[in-house]
Amino acid sequence: MKAEIIAVGSEMLTPFRQDSNSLYLTEKLNEIGVTVAFKTIVGDRKKDIAGAIKTALGRADIVALMGGLGPTEDDLTREAAAAALAIGLRRDASQVAALHARAATWRITMPENNLKQADILDGAAILPNPNGSAPGQWIDTTYSGYRKLIFLIPGPPNECCAMFDAECMPRLRAALPVRYIAKRTLKAAMIPESQADKLAAPIYTTFTDVETTILAKTGDIQLTLLCTKTSLEEAQRRVDELANKLEEVLEEWLYSSEGESLEQTVLDYLGFRNATLAVAESCTGGMIAQRITAVSGSSRSFLGGAVVYSNEMKTLLAGVDHELIERHGAVSQEVARALAEGIRQRTGSTIGVGVTGIAGPTGGTETKPIGLVYIAVSDAQKTDCLERNFRGARDRIREWATTQALDLIRRRLM
Repeated sequence: MKAEIIAVGSEMLTPFRQDSNSLYLTEKLNEIGVTVAFKTIVGDRKKDIAGAIKTALGRADIVALMGGLGPTEDDLTREAAAAALAIGLRRDASQVAALHARAATWRITMPENNLKQADILDGAAILPNPNGSAPGQWIDTTYSGYRKLIFLIPGPPNECCAMFDAECMPRLRAALPVRYIAKRTLKAAMIPESQADKLAAPIYTTFTDVETTILAKTGDIQLTLLCTKTSLEEAQRRVDELANKLEEVLEEWLYSSEGESLEQTVLDYLGFRNATLAVAESCTGGMIAQRITAVSGSSRSFLGGAVVYSNEMKTLLAGVDHELIERHGAVSQEVARALAEGIRQRTGSTIGVGVTGIAGPTGGTETKPIGLVYIAVSDAQKTDCLERNFRGARDRIREWATTQALDLIRRRLM
């Protein structure tokens, strides 16, 4: 069973507003075995909205329309749906009365244009909206010989999500055959997407009943496995079977088989080892500490850190010898090692991490280009340092360095 979600609103085609409702609807639809195959954002033009609806009806069983149900001239979802389905609109007397009653509670005279919110598609069931003035609408119809379930719900999140839960989900459960979706998320660090797929594809392509997607982001690979069956146990069994095989080939790159973040995994390892961590960050400017402290309970293992951006702070807070910086430069393997060892000794942590590099866009030289980063990890036995040359803009280089540092800590604790 496929669904398409259409978000209506020209504001979501600007850089200033995002569609967040579809994420909630997708999660809920997945719970009842419905796959969201398409998501569309369309501006407030009747012709465009009607075209999007027709396209959706041609490729999806369920069409969810969000937004465009208000009282203004550019709220055109009702009219566009009527045009796409070649049906009429009627002004519902009970909804007109409800609109007047709502205005009375605010002790205001209702503007005439509010009445368009009482226009109901022929054959549609009215979905009450206790959180706003615009009712939703539900249509169970036939289009080109196929059954289609269509619902129109308001755009404001507090109205959209509440109406979907209270009115749409019960109708969907009643109309659809019982299906269940099982899901697993595997995560791997610092493996190229192409290499991850080279290892995983020969396995996941043999599981034709499990949908596998791969998402890559700055040093992090996420494999999401979805399987739909008539029983949750069977769906979960197939997902787990594939996950187990993928875990074997991803080996040391894999850090989570249940969707945990890399920083959560690091904290778990620190807890298992009864170890503590401190960081001295230069080019990452506290990003390692930020990611770790974003996890609740991190204070049990994370002692703290220092942003040692200037040479003076490297000496003052991490005890790096000024002559060492003069001799090798602030961005060097030697300084990274000294940062890791110094912050470990200063804080008494089990593990110390030092990061120094050139994030750009200025500061690079022929021998030390933009993207050069040194990351050192130190414990009582040894100090290791990794040299990396990351590509991209400043923020991207800093994100790569942060993820690499967290992964080095994980590997040290494995």
